Amino acid sequence: MRDAYHDELDNLTIKLVEMTRLVRSAMSRATTALLDADLHLSESVISQDEEVNRLYAEVETSIYELMATQQPVAVDLRTVITALRMAADLERMGDLAEHIAKIARMRHPESAIPAELRDTIVEMDQVAERLITKTGTCIATRDVELSKELEADDDAMDTLHRRLFRVLLSPKWDHGIEAAIDITLAGRYYERYADHAVRVARDVVYLVTGSRDGEE
Repeated sequence: MRDAYHDELDNLTIKLVEMTRLVRSAMSRATTALLDADLHLSESVISQDEEVNRLYAEVETSIYELMATQQPVAVDLRTVITALRMAADLERMGDLAEHIAKIARMRHPESAIPAELRDTIVEMDQVAERLITKTGTCIATRDVELSKELEADDDAMDTLHRRLFRVLLSPKWDHGIEAAIDITLAGRYYERYADHAVRVARDVVYLVTGSRDGEE
């Protein structure tokens, strides 16, 4: 029984890592759809978000069953609590990628991103993908030091987010209100995606150390 119990705990980690893979792919494809006005790609991101939702539901169900049948304590209790929090953050990251894909779909056949902002959006996607890749590694390895690196990556995302707004607020902006709204929303989605990745990393630190400040 105890072997089966710990196998189930290990299975939670596997599912969480798979969620990171899915939301990384979703963000990458959503960004391409946004930049290239690729309707097929945007539709694939939207439809495949259901897979992320399915994994979230599986994690949630497993945790409730473990809580009811095994009554975990100490490290095991931290494991199930943080797994539920991580899954919720990852599910939200999938939603944010889906929102970006929906902007692409709404503006098709035109690109929602003016030429002067394309490089910034590319950089925001690169930071987002770097964050979620590190997040997956953190979950799999419980690497506290790597988890702490995500704070610096999040700072880079915040810098890019501010850059977007400098362009939007410039007197030279001549793309109209509709484009400004699209870019404001997209920028917010990338920024929130990064925030959720950092929250997952902080949960890894808590799982390993039992402390929110990372000290055992």
